[in-house]
Amino acid sequence: MKLISVNVGLPREVTWKGKPVRTGIFKEPVNSRVMVRELNLDGDRQADLTVHGGIDKAVYVYPFEHYDYWQSELPDTELTPGIFGENFTVTGLKEEEINIGDRFKIGSVELMVTQPRLPCYKLGIRFGRADMVKRFLASRRTGFYFRVLQEGEVGVGDTLELVSRDTNNITVANIIQLYVRERNNPELLHRAAQLEALPESWRDYFQEQIRQRPSGGEKGKG
Repeated sequence: MKLISVNVGLPREVTWKGKPVRTGIFKEPVNSRVMVRELNLDGDRQADLTVHGGIDKAVYVYPFEHYDYWQSELPDTELTPGIFGENFTVTGLKEEEINIGDRFKIGSVELMVTQPRLPCYKLGIRFGRADMVKRFLASRRTGFYFRVLQEGEVGVGDTLELVSRDTNNITVANIIQLYVRERNNPELLHRAAQLEALPESWRDYFQEQIRQRPSGGEKGKG
């Protein structure tokens, strides 16, 4: 598990479908060590704080292993680290292999996995493709977010050390499957709705799914 690129960027204004849009999705790799703080990395900001950023979305991570898939899907697109808007481009950390609540140490930083990334239309802006959001979610290659438990510095080449594994054993991929309702799994849905490491907005969403089910509406509260 290794950090192969650290990417930051400040919000900029671009034109999309004839209208000005302010976005922070344009990230560029940096070569020096970077300070990771509670809400973001030094030199990095989000444009719309109503849907981006915050404690549970402080650091966005994307597995480098997915780049090959996207290169085959988008052969005319140059895929450079940070193109998905990620702060960390990593190897060895895929969505089906890590649990929500897993804790890692990298450099002098301690982090916790919180949730998958749900793409907004600004991903389409970055790629110049209106269909990119749909394709991204359909691929299940969403990446994930870290919460910062201990601030510190990171740099390219740092290894990620697993500090503790969340015993609920609900992976990032499981959360994506529940969100897109890929399969009927009421047991997993109830567990996710009570998963403390998962942000409250996600737990509320899953509790609403439970209430909408034909039976078992009283379950999953907590």
